[in-house]
Amino acid sequence: MRFSLLDRSRTRAGHPDAAALTRTVGRAVAAERLGYDRFWVAEHHAVPGIASGSPAVLLAAVGARTSSIRIGSGGVMLPQHRPLLVAEQFLVLAALHPGRVDLGVGRSLGFTAPVRRALGRSAEEPDTFAEDVTELRAFLERTAPVTARPVVEAGPPLFVLATGRGLAVAAGLGLPAVVGGPVLDRPDVGDLLAAYRRDFRPHEGSRPQVIASLDVLVADTDAEARELALPEVWAMADSRRTGSFGPLEPVATVRERLGTDRLADRVEQALDRVTAGSPETVRRRLEALVERTGADELLVSGSTYDGDALAASDAEVARLLS
Repeated sequence: MRFSLLDRSRTRAGHPDAAALTRTVGRAVAAERLGYDRFWVAEHHAVPGIASGSPAVLLAAVGARTSSIRIGSGGVMLPQHRPLLVAEQFLVLAALHPGRVDLGVGRSLGFTAPVRRALGRSAEEPDTFAEDVTELRAFLERTAPVTARPVVEAGPPLFVLATGRGLAVAAGLGLPAVVGGPVLDRPDVGDLLAAYRRDFRPHEGSRPQVIASLDVLVADTDAEARELALPEVWAMADSRRTGSFGPLEPVATVRERLGTDRLADRVEQALDRVTAGSPETVRRRLEALVERTGADELLVSGSTYDGDALAASDAEVARLLS
């Protein structure tokens, strides 16, 4: 079982955005030392709680501080870019860090309507994701009408962040699927992934590959891990009310707000869905997930306000999965 780490460059209340980027690079260095297979970063635009809107730029910094771990995007939101530009960015990374770069792509148009407008996108536009991925792959494989540069011996492998229709796109194009969020919570997830494997059309010898992406936090006890998960769960629940996904706040601050907030029940229910607990609890839940999905790899992420607790959790996850 391969195990990898996704970092979203979460901001923290009372700290500048730049600190989140510094922490991301430091987390990558630690992930390499701990034996993680990949370290991926994300793309979010104009979100107060996330500092990085440019995976390629951030990966250049990560690559410069690491030497062996694979680095990549989880993912570049392809509707927001021209495929040629994405190909050029990741070919530069592949030239600088040969054999280490991955390119995960997704379909998000933007977190809110104002962000979509700023990106020049609209929810009413036709879905051209499959065509865009095909065009991007042609640039990476040098089969397009123009040659994306720099020319490298082997371009970065493509991965599809598969929510809903994305699984069909991944299967039709013969690409690995990264599955997370609500898809993993669906009772029919086994059937969905069976259909992906059944409908998979190999491309140059590719085989079906499922990467399960989920939030994981480990502490000495289930109660302590649940507290670690609280700042992220609160931020997500609050964003559904306010439309703004905010910085992580200390657990004590969140608990004070929950004491008088109607979201308390929703937050507690959301905490039940996070893979957070003692090492024994997390091991059982991850084993059950792998059995249910047949995942080939786990892409774990986790966010909390306490940086030292997060580093300890990353180390314990690596120990559990190695």
